[in-house]
This record gives sequence, structure tokens and C-alpha cells, in this order.
Amino acid sequence: MGYAHTLANTRYKFENLRTLLARASPYRSGDALAGIVAAGAAERVAAQMALADVPLATILAEPVVPYETDEVTRLIIDSHDAAAFAPVASLTVGEFREYLLAAGPQALAALRSGITPEMAAAVSKLMRQQDLIAVAAKCHVVTRFRNTIGLPGRLSVRLQPNHPTDDPQGVAASTLDGLLLGAGDAVIGVNPATDSTDAACTLLEMLNEVRERYVIPTQTCVLAHVTTTLHAIERGAPVDLVFQSIGGTEATNASFGMSLALLHEAREAALSLKRGSIGDNVMYFETGQGSALSADAHHGVDQQTIEARAYAVARAFSPLLVNSVVGFIGPEYLYDGKQITRAGLEDHFCGKLLGLPMGVDVCYTNHAEADQDDMDALLTLLGVAGVTYVMGVPGADDIMLSYQSTSFHDALYLRGVLGLRPAPEFEAWLDGLGIARATPQRLPARLSPTLIGLG
Repeated sequence: MGYAHTLANTRYKFENLRTLLARASPYRSGDALAGIVAAGAAERVAAQMALADVPLATILAEPVVPYETDEVTRLIIDSHDAAAFAPVASLTVGEFREYLLAAGPQALAALRSGITPEMAAAVSKLMRQQDLIAVAAKCHVVTRFRNTIGLPGRLSVRLQPNHPTDDPQGVAASTLDGLLLGAGDAVIGVNPATDSTDAACTLLEMLNEVRERYVIPTQTCVLAHVTTTLHAIERGAPVDLVFQSIGGTEATNASFGMSLALLHEAREAALSLKRGSIGDNVMYFETGQGSALSADAHHGVDQQTIEARAYAVARAFSPLLVNSVVGFIGPEYLYDGKQITRAGLEDHFCGKLLGLPMGVDVCYTNHAEADQDDMDALLTLLGVAGVTYVMGVPGADDIMLSYQSTSFHDALYLRGVLGLRPAPEFEAWLDGLGIARATPQRLPARLSPTLIGLG
């Protein structure tokens, strides 16, 4: 099935939905690298106008990656909820945009299982940034493990205490720094420098000891490969959350060394530990625009649509946390601050619309045409859009992954200017220790560097 639109006496033709979605996407370097970007602004506008007239039902009927050869497509189609889709089943993509802007939180929540990733991606391509923000701000997704994440008026922080050699004392020092500045309610999550099961178990045990000693109502995670975490569970390590990077096609996930069956096995293993005190959301996923292209697994689909398809994978496993590492993959995929900003808002919008507890790693690499001013702007926009959580990295400079993110102080800024608060259980813990009012001159005695083993 082809698509077309006439603009300024020029007839633009698009051979299939995959091509139409790619041409309608706001320009980004990854789509240019893939050779699927619109030839110019006129073709992009023509594609967007043609896309606005496409019925949502047509998008459901025309998978951008073949059903027969891709398990992610099969997951999307086989799990689609026709009853949830019914209120918008007769709409075009353009009409769907108007529906979303007018709908209230309850109507948006009821739609989640009826919306496919391709529908979410399609409508995002017709939206201004303020549209993406306005709709996402109405989408409230609440998850629980040892605390409650995603409530309206709350902003959580992943405390990211990475260390270039996985030194437990170095990780502990950064953990203390973050806790004293109110970070860590989303998760205390370490990216390991190696994929060693021994190192993962050492870090898991240390973080669990700190959490138990100070009765911190949060969860810990070592962001190792899913198979490493399974080995850690077999050894009896205190695993709260299972982490995995995921993509929007079967081939992308194969490049990560995993499959849907492996994720199911890992989730069942984590659930069997029964470590959650108030909930059983035991999975943590990260995604990022460009991963499918870098694995040569994009099937000619634009990177933002492929990214949205990854959210279908995440949704199937009821995660506690999902985040887009939006600027991490590099300028080959998102060249500058403008592209990173747009992509971050798209990812957040699509994730929230599909029912995910969506966070964003507001970040960039040092060879991108971006700086901390760009990140301040995106951080603020995401805060207005109701982002579930952001990263807390000492000094905003990750010394292990060598990229720039957001700091503990950045999260305090966002909470302050927007009147946002931590997860309620974590907030009560902070108040109980006096950490919320702590200054460098007056640290809480019950959480001192000496007691945590650093003095």
C-alpha cells in the first residue's frame, strides 16, 4: 500500500508505511546515516500531512517489521487489546493527536494496552514539543518494589555511583554523596565496569548491606547483562531488580545477547526471591535511539519508531523502571542539543503513552555538539512533562562510562523549581534522618562517612 500528498504542485509518494514514517520524522543524523531521511523540509511536511490522514487501524494492519520474522512484532500484534483500542479505532493519526491533547488522565490510562508503538511514534511526529509535554504530563504510571514511584507531583532519582574499577569503597562513597543530597529513591544502580559475576555479587552484597543497615526504602541494582544477573541469583546474591538493555527488533535484542524468553526466565527468577516489600515490579530496562541501526537491525525503519517498539518489549514485563539514554549513543545518531532534546521528549511521550514508568538519562557524549546548557533545558522540559525519574551522577560526569549526565544537584534544582518531591516512603526516610535539611557543615550523625566505612 502506498501513500502520497501534493504540496506546492509537487506530488510526493511514499511506497509504504515504513517509508512514510521515516520521511515524516524530524531530521536526525541517525536517519540520515541510514539513508531514510526526507530529502528536505518540503518532503518532510508532505509526509507529515500524508501521515495525518492515515487511519490508526491501517497502522495496526501494516507492521513495519514483518510478523513472520520478528518476535517483537508478534508481541505487539498478539498482545494488542482491541477493547482498549475501540475509543480511537476510527481515528486517523491527525485526529488521534487532537484526541490526546483533549483527553484526561483516566482516558489516557485506559488507552494504554490498545495503542501500539507505531501509533505512538506516528502521532509524535505530528506534535510540537509543547504537545509532547502536555500529553505526557497527563500520563501517570505508578510502580512499586520497596517504595512507590511515579505518583503525580513526585520526581525520583536513580543514584548512579559508577566506578572505573568497580571498587566497592569508591561506589560506597558516591552512594553516600547521593543519599545526602536526596537521590536514590528510583534505585541505587551501578553500571559495572566488567561483566564479571564475582564483581556483580560483591557490589550487590555491599549495596544491600548499606540499604539494610540504614533501612533505606529503595532498591538496588547492578546493571549487568541479564545472564550475569541470573548467575548471581543462582549464587544467592541479593538481587532486587533484573536489568537489561533492550531494542525494538528481534535482531537488535539478539545483538544484546538476549530474547523475550530469556527476559521471562529472568523475571520469574527475580519474582521467586520475593524481595519487594510493597510491590513486585522487578525489571529495569534501558533503551536508546540508534541501537538498532548500530546493530544493522533496523529493517529500514526510522530510529524513533524502532525506539518506541522497544517499549512494547518493556511493557510486557511490568518493569519498575524504564529509561532512554537519549544522548549516550553519540552524534552519529543524535548530532546536537536540538536533536537530543527532541528525541528525549519523544521517548518520554511514547513511553508514558504506552504505560511505562518512563525516565530519561539527560545526557550527551563529549564529541556531540551539545553542552550542559542543552541538558539544563531538556531536564527542565522533562520535569514539566512529568518525567518519572532522572539520573544522579556525582558532578554530572560519569567517570566509568565517560559521558555527561545530570548531577544530584540538578535533581534538587528540578524538584525545587517545580515543587516536586521524592517517592513518599523515601521522603519520610530523608526527613527522619534530617537529610533533607543537611548541609556540608552538619551531616546526619546516623549516616556519616565513618559509619558507612569510608572514614
